[in-house]
Amino acid sequence: MHFRNLILLLLFCPFVAFSQTTISGKVTTTESHTGIGKVSVFLSNSSYGTVTAEDGSFKLVGVKPGQYDLIASSVGYQDFSKTILVENTPINIDIPLPTKINQLRGVVITTNANWKKNYEEFKKAFIGTTENAKSCFVENPHVVNLVNSTRKHTLEGWSDDFFIVDNRALGYRVKFLIDTFANNGITGIISYQGKAVFEELPGSAEQKKAWKLKRQETYYGSSRDFYKSLYMGTLDKEGFIIKKLHRELNPDRPQEGLILQKLKYFREIHPSRDSFNYWVVKENLSKYFHESLSPVPLEPYQIFAKTDKQGLFVISFTDCLYVIYTKRREEQDFKDLYRPLDMPNYEISVLTLSDPYAVFDMNGVVFNGAPLNEGTWSKAKLAELLPYDYSPETDK
Repeated sequence: MHFRNLILLLLFCPFVAFSQTTISGKVTTTESHTGIGKVSVFLSNSSYGTVTAEDGSFKLVGVKPGQYDLIASSVGYQDFSKTILVENTPINIDIPLPTKINQLRGVVITTNANWKKNYEEFKKAFIGTTENAKSCFVENPHVVNLVNSTRKHTLEGWSDDFFIVDNRALGYRVKFLIDTFANNGITGIISYQGKAVFEELPGSAEQKKAWKLKRQETYYGSSRDFYKSLYMGTLDKEGFIIKKLHRELNPDRPQEGLILQKLKYFREIHPSRDSFNYWVVKENLSKYFHESLSPVPLEPYQIFAKTDKQGLFVISFTDCLYVIYTKRREEQDFKDLYRPLDMPNYEISVLTLSDPYAVFDMNGVVFNGAPLNEGTWSKAKLAELLPYDYSPETDK
């Protein structure tokens, strides 16, 4: 290859890597097929969003390649949702919206004090407790409906409109439609489903510079950084080491539900200091034993593969995947997280698959079969949420 041709190739590559496309179409009623104006159309969990013109037309410009959920939402109509794979060619899609049939949920009777208590629990579980979370301001907290089931030890919630959070740490206004939310007090597992769109907060040049640095700090070492580094083959460069973790449930520790039941019984119903202390000891036991970490790091090919769809990849492993991030130290102590005594206090995340594999895209976003995260990544809530189209390399 001539030197002149090599220069041209190197100049051209960045434009290929960050190619963009346009999504356009029209939103109409299913009954009369007339256009609907002022409908929110957005790619869920991204910064691509708009509202339709009076004739129902819309256009999303400059969309990065990747897999997204295209959403159309308007009061009085059922939400539209469709998974699309954005590549390098324009997409045109017409969206029919049927009239919404109101579905009545169970009537929730609660006092203001109970709602405040439930909301504080919801905020910690949904927004988080990190430094970023301390800079999050909720514009409309009462849009969230909350039900606390003492029988199931679970706080459940949903919203019929956007739950709006100004994240003043990252410089985003996050508008989140919460379909379902659950915080299981027995297992400690937090789960939710919904749709979100990001908007840039207005700010001075100095604020925008601080937001840019904070976004990069939040992104590096995150699960998205890991998955993207995995398919690009840059794990070592980005500071990730992956190993296999084997562990078994501790037979001396009863199930979490039984522990909670006994603690409540001997504390409130039939007080007994000795019995209560006995169950406190059980609660403090580690959930796992016979834990062993593979001495040799795994190679990417042992857990990663491409799919037949361009831009989509799979990750699959047995036991647990132990992800070490060597560029930052962990400040929080996780009781049930295994850490060898001779290992520096690096950030550690443990992944467990419930399905045979998980599917993720070129933006590092998991769409199907998402693993259960323990350790560092379990702290990431809405306060650490970045748009799917965010990339530190292209953050302007």
